[in-house]
Amino acid sequence: MIFIYLLTTLFVFCLMEGITWLTHKYVMHGFLWYLHEDHHQPTGFKLEKNDAFFLIFAVPSFLCILCGVTDQHYFMAAIGFGIMLYGFAYFVVHEVIIHQRLKWFTRSNSRYVKAIRWAHKMHHKHLGKEEGESFGMLIVAKKYWDKVRRDEVLQKKVV
Repeated sequence: MIFIYLLTTLFVFCLMEGITWLTHKYVMHGFLWYLHEDHHQPTGFKLEKNDAFFLIFAVPSFLCILCGVTDQHYFMAAIGFGIMLYGFAYFVVHEVIIHQRLKWFTRSNSRYVKAIRWAHKMHHKHLGKEEGESFGMLIVAKKYWDKVRRDEVLQKKVV
């Protein structure tokens, strides 16, 4: 039975990329733009209204884990853990690797890190809520991988 719970956690983790894409495109760039706007147009403060989205995802995760463990509904707890793991991955990728709020991986030469940073940079070139692109977090579109590969080829020609 533990294997089913682990598979559920992994499935929910993967599913969260799609949920995040939809939420980012239609909620954060939609009716809750008020909270997300300062992420595209920084105010200079360390904390942003956008950081409230942490709670929007953390609360259901916490409640699923709490209720699942307390009431022995471990399937529900597995869902909560999947959301939590995605939240942790989101934190590391978005806050640490991309925006470098914590200076942990500042000199990575990873092709994945370069592609994800480029995709996010293209997302942020749009200052308004319309005409955005690259709304996901962990999965990078092919055009960004291609850009990184082209840059690597050009870099080798220069050296």
